[in-house]
Amino acid sequence: AGKSTIIKSIAGLLRYEGMIRIQGIPSRELEAKRIFGYVPEIPSMFEALSVREHIQYIRMAYKSPVTDQEVESLLDRFEMTDKADKLGNELSKGMMQKVSILCALAVKPQAIRELKEVILELRSQGVTVLISTHMLEMVEELWDVMFVMEKGHIKASFRKEDAGDRDLDDLFFEVTGGEKR
Repeated sequence: AGKSTIIKSIAGLLRYEGMIRIQGIPSRELEAKRIFGYVPEIPSMFEALSVREHIQYIRMAYKSPVTDQEVESLLDRFEMTDKADKLGNELSKGMMQKVSILCALAVKPQAIRELKEVILELRSQGVTVLISTHMLEMVEELWDVMFVMEKGHIKASFRKEDAGDRDLDDLFFEVTGGEKR
């Protein structure tokens, strides 16, 4: 379908003909890269840099105004404080994806809040937004319908209006048989 190719082109990772702009700025310019957070499906990390050093590298590369205190807040929010000194080659794929998200947010820390506001605005306009995530807390206030999948098959689906007081974790673990964190 070309979804990954388009996203990689916007992020400046592939060569292409034509012009891609991010808020009117050519996507190859540093200013455009500061406002576009890219989180790759398969993260790539420097083996000899720690989680904290990856974030610092991105902050320096993009001349980010994000403070050390904001980085600590992000590490805490993503439950990565205890892993901040782990090296890239010591992390699982899931942890590497979290680091990729942290690096994207280290350029523009309000990105998650803004993204949620946009999704809620689009929903109020009747637009469908499909989000694929393992981090259920990130979509807790955004969802209307949830599908729980395993090995390419839908195991269950839930509508928010039918879920009652159960949160996403409860619904997910009800299907998977796991325990809530």
